[in-house]
Amino acid sequence: MSNILVKVENIVKSFGGLVALNDCSLDIKTNSITGIIGPNGSGKTTLFNVITGNLKPDTGNIFYNGIEITNYESHELFHLGILRTFQIAHEFTNMTVIENLMVVPGDQKGEKLLYSLLYDKKIKKEDEEIRDKAMEVLQFLKIEHLKNERAGNLSGGQKKLLELARTMMVDAKIVFLDEVGAGVNKTLLKDISESILKLNQDKGYTFCMIEHDFNFISELCDPVIVLAEGSVLFKGTAQEVKQNEQVIESYLGKGIKK
Repeated sequence: MSNILVKVENIVKSFGGLVALNDCSLDIKTNSITGIIGPNGSGKTTLFNVITGNLKPDTGNIFYNGIEITNYESHELFHLGILRTFQIAHEFTNMTVIENLMVVPGDQKGEKLLYSLLYDKKIKKEDEEIRDKAMEVLQFLKIEHLKNERAGNLSGGQKKLLELARTMMVDAKIVFLDEVGAGVNKTLLKDISESILKLNQDKGYTFCMIEHDFNFISELCDPVIVLAEGSVLFKGTAQEVKQNEQVIESYLGKGIKK
């Protein structure tokens, strides 16, 4: 039985005359933490956007658990447990941390006007269950002390932890992390790293992450995939990546953050 969760086959994506992804193919294994690195313009974020339904590829195919999802919309992928975070966090700034979590689950009974008028007790019970789940998530990530803080007041690192927390509200199967360490201080970066490992090991989450900090990638990821000019240049362990001459020439020698 295959342990490949996501398969990307021969994806091409162009913007006018610019080819962002050029016959790009890769696999992401179940329960892995896969790292994706590459110089600016190598196609990393475009790849994430295509896999998670924010962009449609020109050609090529994407499979999830053996099912083709190439033309699925992002909300359809969300219901399958395929989620992503963004380099710039997308929190609801005027809502508290716990409120940010409570709005994540879809198809809540209180969202339907007629249901809210007729079934008040059922809605209250569902709200209590969602709140309990949110508190469990906050405790798991050790940020329950922030539950009543407005999300807009959080630091960059705390917002990244909030994004991770939001993925836990729907029991994600795979999370695509777009530079989760960008602009985060070392203390919170350690907290984020520990949370990713804990979610991977204790909850069975699969992660795929774009990151410029090679030390951060090295500590968490196996394998590491190197993109260059929209295609996979190399795939291996972090140590193999550092020793590969092609990678050194195209990327590592040009100022990777080590």
